[in-house]
Amino acid sequence: MSIAADKVVSIEYTLTDDDGEVLDTSVGDAPLVYLHGAENIVAGLEQALEGKSAGDEIEVVVEPEDGYGEYLAELVSTVDRDAFEGVDELEVGMEFQAEAPDGETQIVTVAAVDGNEVTIDANHPLAGLRLNFKVKVIDIRDATEDELAHGHPHGDDDHEH
Repeated sequence: MSIAADKVVSIEYTLTDDDGEVLDTSVGDAPLVYLHGAENIVAGLEQALEGKSAGDEIEVVVEPEDGYGEYLAELVSTVDRDAFEGVDELEVGMEFQAEAPDGETQIVTVAAVDGNEVTIDANHPLAGLRLNFKVKVIDIRDATEDELAHGHPHGDDDHEH
């Protein structure tokens, strides 16, 4: 069976930056399981996996536009400390949910704290980076009707939603 739309795919992967630093890996842990064609993984990796079979191993470089996008300076802003009501300690690297201008929920990261001013960054932490993947295809199967309806795979212990 080959990887194509509406297949549930299990992969083992290691993601590195251009300097070879490991940013994420599933090696030694459970494989990543995703629904192919449902935008569960970055577009560049999904495209590279199309047509592959269980046992195949690939190395792929994903440019920012096919990964987490370019880094956008306009997604960095400074807000008043009062915007973090109920949070006693603010530290660089903390993540919060915020409402985006379009009304959607987005994750923002505290980039700096200077007195009463807090710099937040709504870029994905990997925005602007070239992503280097080493991937091994572990398994491929047909998605169930529920998985197709929900847009993601379900495991044995998945809850109702």
